[in-house]
Amino acid sequence: MADLKLSETRDLTRIERIGAHSHIRGLGLDSALEPRAVSEGMVGQTSARKAAGIILQMIKEGRIAGRAVLIAGQPGTGKTAIAMGMAKSLGLETPFAMISASEIFSLEMSKTEALMQSFRKAIAVRIKEETEVIEGEVVEIQIDRPAVAGAALKTGKLTMKTTEMEGVYDLGAKMIESLGKEKVQSGDVIAIDKPSGKVTKLGRSFSRSRDYDAIGPQVRFVQCPGGELQKRKEIVHCVTLHEIDVINSRTQGFLALFTGDTGEIRAEVREQIDTKVAEWREEGKAEIVPGVLFIDEVHMLDIECFSFLNRALENEMAPILAVATNRGITTIRGTNYKSPHGIPIDLLDRLLIITTQPYTKDEIHKILDIRCQEEDVEIAEEAKALLTHIGVETSLRYAIHLITAAALACQKRKGKVVENEDITRVYNLFLDVKRSTQYLMEYQEQYMFSEASIGDGDEDGTSAKLS
Repeated sequence: MADLKLSETRDLTRIERIGAHSHIRGLGLDSALEPRAVSEGMVGQTSARKAAGIILQMIKEGRIAGRAVLIAGQPGTGKTAIAMGMAKSLGLETPFAMISASEIFSLEMSKTEALMQSFRKAIAVRIKEETEVIEGEVVEIQIDRPAVAGAALKTGKLTMKTTEMEGVYDLGAKMIESLGKEKVQSGDVIAIDKPSGKVTKLGRSFSRSRDYDAIGPQVRFVQCPGGELQKRKEIVHCVTLHEIDVINSRTQGFLALFTGDTGEIRAEVREQIDTKVAEWREEGKAEIVPGVLFIDEVHMLDIECFSFLNRALENEMAPILAVATNRGITTIRGTNYKSPHGIPIDLLDRLLIITTQPYTKDEIHKILDIRCQEEDVEIAEEAKALLTHIGVETSLRYAIHLITAAALACQKRKGKVVENEDITRVYNLFLDVKRSTQYLMEYQEQYMFSEASIGDGDEDGTSAKLS
């Protein structure tokens, strides 16, 4: 029974949600910005990935601001995947804000205010400040506790060392409390921020690595610091302009960021912040990091939003704008005029356009292989070939959706590897767009409010139904 219980135990720390693009790790480019065939979750789309890589390089070097990129292609050709790859390649330092165009119309604020807030989320300010830090390995902590409770405050001494020197510091009640909270003991390497008194535990010294026979996996061993105990360190804070806007426009300050109640921010507040940031830049205290604002389904924006984007891109504080659409020549929302991708010609003229091509059969096979690994589904080669054929005949998205469904069908029959019969079973259970449309055309008379036109050949069928 004990063995049975152990086998049923699940490691909850490893459970995580698998999203549509959770397998994307980057753009899959080498150091010369040449796309690899299969890398970092990306397959195919070599020219589009190379173009995105060049844009990425310009963003990292900070050479372009207020530029815009359009990723255009048919549905299911990897437009959002390329945008996700760009976000992962930029890292945490460069801000990447992603929104869907339809979000603009559902927020409780004006369209232009929602766009402006998105723009400000994609611009970071890197603020530098110098502070005094005491950093070293704890040799000994002595705490003098009063004989009578409440007679006097606790005092103590802290002995710290580096590879070159050793020092003793007197401790007050607050510092003793801070060291107690961090559970600092002799052998720990700590850093004390002198102005605030904040204690940070950096790890345990390598010299004490043999003190205990068994230690937890969370214990981190570090080298004993060198040089003097007291140092001046440069600390860098990275915040977005939107976060600064919210903190300065609300009475509750930074707490407004957690409540989500940002509301509309007055233009005067933004002007004051921009002036202050400009002063910091001149003094060398801060630098602007222009990030990327990605707007998916951009054809959903109307003419007012497009006009605002035209003007906003001319601002010197503008981020890189990346937009994506799967529309061809269609009506510009809010007008009766048609335009390529549903975007006005004057804005299209500002865009660098990257096109994506439909995937080949081999590329679909490789993508399905990656998705099977990501979803932890073991699938036979024959079943994978059948799934690839379904992806070619229907769509890649439909084929990807069948992976988990087929795995559940396999589990139902107590199998370990997904076979052809599992793929066939779920293919018959769930219709793709073509088969669903065909079904609707056959049985349209039985549906309510059907607007499909009935041809001349259907007259006999119609009369038979009416008689």
